[in-house]
Amino acid sequence: MITKKRLRSITTYPVLLLLILATLALGDIKTKKVASLFVQWDKSDSPGCALAVIKDGQIIYKRGYGMANLEHNIAISPKSAFYIGSVSKQFVTMCIAILAKRGKLSLDDDIRKYVPEMPDYGIPITIRHLIYHTSGYRDYLELLNIAGVDFGSYHQEDVLELIARQKELNFKPGEMHLYSNSGYFLLAIIIERASGKTLQEFAEINIFKPLGMKNSHFHDDYTMVIKNRASGYYPAGKGKYKNFISTFDCVGSGGLFTSVEDLFLWDQNFYHAKVGGKDLIDLMHKRGTLYNGKELNYAFALKIDQYKGLSTISHGGSLGGYKSAIIRFPEQNFTVICLANLSTFNPTKLCLRVADIYLSGQYKEKKTDREAKPTERAKFIKLPEIKLKEKIGHYICPETGEIIRLFIKNGNLIARESGQDYELGAINETEFQVLDVPRRVIIKFERQAKEEPLVMHIYPEEEKPITYKSLKIVEPTSGELEQYVGDYYNEEIQVTFKIIIKDGKLYFAHRNAPTQPLQPTIQDRFSVRGFKIHFIRDKDDKIMAFTLDSRRVKNLSFDKITS
Repeated sequence: MITKKRLRSITTYPVLLLLILATLALGDIKTKKVASLFVQWDKSDSPGCALAVIKDGQIIYKRGYGMANLEHNIAISPKSAFYIGSVSKQFVTMCIAILAKRGKLSLDDDIRKYVPEMPDYGIPITIRHLIYHTSGYRDYLELLNIAGVDFGSYHQEDVLELIARQKELNFKPGEMHLYSNSGYFLLAIIIERASGKTLQEFAEINIFKPLGMKNSHFHDDYTMVIKNRASGYYPAGKGKYKNFISTFDCVGSGGLFTSVEDLFLWDQNFYHAKVGGKDLIDLMHKRGTLYNGKELNYAFALKIDQYKGLSTISHGGSLGGYKSAIIRFPEQNFTVICLANLSTFNPTKLCLRVADIYLSGQYKEKKTDREAKPTERAKFIKLPEIKLKEKIGHYICPETGEIIRLFIKNGNLIARESGQDYELGAINETEFQVLDVPRRVIIKFERQAKEEPLVMHIYPEEEKPITYKSLKIVEPTSGELEQYVGDYYNEEIQVTFKIIIKDGKLYFAHRNAPTQPLQPTIQDRFSVRGFKIHFIRDKDDKIMAFTLDSRRVKNLSFDKITS
């Protein structure tokens, strides 16, 4: 006899079966969409990446695309170990937080308590300053790049001496936030001196082993054999690649080799706090604050942000032939991890595109004061070339001296700033959006009077607008260029820069110098490959020195050598 209860049970089975089948079909559709994002690397003659998609405490999709080693024909897998660059920094801050919890150090300690080699700049620089990139220390990787030192030909002792030789800071500690690898390099030294163990040893004992991260280590010895290592590559044109050979073994600023499977375990610790406890997980998410009260979107090497109205916690990393990104959506219990072994790979962009597939329908577009203006949802239009030509030229920010050059390439307006090019999408004749950047940036052109030059207003999302004014570039004569020729020495990086004239233009002629000429901007100022050079005159109006600014190094002074 079939009871009513039994009848309800029988009729429910097909409904549940249909729901299960529908869920599986939807998952399969998403998987195919994800695979289509990586198809250009999913072959046996290309480097690529490892991907992990995490939802509700489980890896719901993991896959390797491309080759871990082209010479030995080894494919990438979720177990492949990649160098993850600056994503390493969050493991460094967790080590610092653990030591602070144990009373081995305080975040407000003057770092000279642990690293007395560092100069006294008249104001204490604390561990907290290092964590939030508010110390003012010049970036050691950029200093070495300026000096033309071959990558990886330096080790911990060399870098410590280099940082300690810096006579000044980029700014007073706590006044600004400027990313500095020097700060995290010093954090690794502080961990070693406060704990008596190297960063590699301390992280292994206190993070990797407790979490079961068996394929992870801080690489402080470049001769060390790495199981499952994915080799790094640069493109060499026409589908060919060249090896990224690294003897770099400085840790703190980077240095971690790991896999997407291991990083899944680390990701879950932010929910379950197996390592550190809830109080340290909360501390890891605590944003920094400048002395003027401004709150940063940077926590303990975690970027606290939003994407399409959803909260995100993320960080990216890069070194030579390696690129990496982790983006967590904590409210959705969802994370995407992408580790790549190709220098041209953009893991952050691809992580967000993967998120678009899985979180479709959950986004909450954030309303802003500029929502009435055209936004990223507007379709970009194709402007006549004459309308683009009206805007090309150079623009200068009166406050910072930063110069942006606008030019046309392949029918599109391009903005070049500090050696990087950004394509602009036209919203209308006067408004553009910067493409392929994490945050929305709108650029608006205006002419205050008919005969006046254009003014360019830049509106970065959630930041203060910046105004750039049209600039007429100076054109020095050959005779005027002669006064800049000579040798210039900087004691802090212990390098002599030679400036010569070739084909009517100024060039640097030292080891590993930029091959491009120094481009004149305004009187006594030049730029080349992201460097800004300002020549200084003495009371007799003769050139006596120049200062060099780059993205993370300010006011590096070179004195002219007189015979």
